[in-house]
Amino acid sequence: MVNKSQNVIDEVKKVIIGKDEIVKKVFMAILAKGHILLEDIPGVGKTTLALAFSKVMRLDFNRIQFTPDVVASDIVGFTIYDKGKEKFIYKPGAVMCNLLLADEINRTSSRTQAALLEVMEEGNVTVDSTTYAVPNPFTVISTQNPIGSYGTQLLPQSQLDRFMVKLNIGYPDFKSQVEILRDRQVEQPLNNVSQVITKEELIEMQEEVNRIYVSDDILEYITYLTETTREHPLILQGVSPRGALTISKIAKANAYISGRDYVVPEDIIYVFIDTCSHRIILDHKSKIANNTSEDILKQILEETITPDIKTETSH
Repeated sequence: MVNKSQNVIDEVKKVIIGKDEIVKKVFMAILAKGHILLEDIPGVGKTTLALAFSKVMRLDFNRIQFTPDVVASDIVGFTIYDKGKEKFIYKPGAVMCNLLLADEINRTSSRTQAALLEVMEEGNVTVDSTTYAVPNPFTVISTQNPIGSYGTQLLPQSQLDRFMVKLNIGYPDFKSQVEILRDRQVEQPLNNVSQVITKEELIEMQEEVNRIYVSDDILEYITYLTETTREHPLILQGVSPRGALTISKIAKANAYISGRDYVVPEDIIYVFIDTCSHRIILDHKSKIANNTSEDILKQILEETITPDIKTETSH
């Protein structure tokens, strides 16, 4: 099939102004069958971003606003006895959709967080000993307030590892802010977003991404990078094997969007920080020196030898 990934990105960019890289990286994660964590303050367009992607690909969309009183059954569903049918009936929870916006995930209880993250990992829910598969495709875009905001609690490191990327939208620049204000004077720009592909085409694109070629040189490059995070003196916990596999998966998506059927080192460099910043734990000495995860990962990239791979790689 024709690669329509740029069409999807261009359509979403009509409503997400001045954040082209964020739009591209979110779609890369969707193509790689991953989940996205957006850490940001309220009001920068996280909900609009998720709604735009659902419209452009006509995905079944649900949104759940996490608060302390949200319980696990709100996520996975529950069974209720139907007197007419004389049996228990499953009532689906919020996860039974193609694209779920899990808003402010760090404002709810650990048990509810775990229920969602288990579905993200397993691809199904189990209620009263019966297992139900989530629809295909299935992606979670989860948001969390910056740590320190009122009523928030940290996600455990093991649960953060379930997210393919952690991204930050941030404030728009001056020109983009003016354009946003202008566009919303009369109507909501989301009303003008058109469907570009079907969910069936998205599934096919995901399969094509999975078939992108990754050479041994690239696999060794990923391994060098992730092993360096495990041995770095300022990092207590480095990138896990699951994290290394994630780098490979989303690098394939970047190659696909770029029109290649093979991965090059630039694909790894482009995704490395976004896939790894939430997977490492810094040593206290690093925090004292005001080094961020991004700073250290950037240093690792700069100090690791990049493999010399010809652009006309044969495979």
